[in-house]
Amino acid sequence: MITYADLITLLLIFFIMLYAMSRLDANKYEDITSSLQTTFQNSNHILEGNKGITGDKPSPEQQNPGGDAAQSNDNKNKNPESEKTESAHEAAFRAQEKELQQLLSQIEGYIEDHNLTELIFVEDKPQGISITLSERFLFRSGNARLMDGSSPVLHQLASLFRDLGMNISIEGHTDNTPIVNSSTYKDNWELSGARALSVLRYFMDEEGLESDHFQYAGYADTRPAEDNSTKEGRQKNRRVEITVLRQLQE
Repeated sequence: MITYADLITLLLIFFIMLYAMSRLDANKYEDITSSLQTTFQNSNHILEGNKGITGDKPSPEQQNPGGDAAQSNDNKNKNPESEKTESAHEAAFRAQEKELQQLLSQIEGYIEDHNLTELIFVEDKPQGISITLSERFLFRSGNARLMDGSSPVLHQLASLFRDLGMNISIEGHTDNTPIVNSSTYKDNWELSGARALSVLRYFMDEEGLESDHFQYAGYADTRPAEDNSTKEGRQKNRRVEITVLRQLQE
């Protein structure tokens, strides 16, 4: 049986052992302190180059803590009004393209049905649907007054333009043959501009189309479609081009 005196003795021995274990040799203390200082001084070099203490590059999660969460927040913070605007633009662009392609198809059908391939040419250009009308059924040589035979074609075009709501450009072009002195027009600039205006006047005065959607210009012989050195080329250069303009871009 352990007596009280024995218990006191054991406790005293225990505390003496703890005290002895807690004492450090002064030299060992200095060595440990110096070693720790050297380690911390070199830590900046160890961490250079995006490397960790082990020399390995940190993982993407370590480089950008919370990155996924930040990206998620960015997506959540997108302006709803901006997204609505983009969607509205895309919808308007698709509607425009559908309307332009329908117009192209209708004009192509009209040309084929009436055997007008030698007088009218239509194509889809970046700026819009371009309709080229030959001088042969529009005007007499050196004149800007529309011939009676031009009315059916212009009437058909007006019926297609009526509900489009798009801007339309009308351009007059000539060959490089100079205007004779007896002509009403001073030069090909005046003649080409007057011819474009005659077509525009027909659409407004005879068909009642709104002038706000039209523009016209004369380019004389500065934009030839063919070589002016041949009779056939000059014939093709004497033309009026009507372009239904593509107002929205993708």
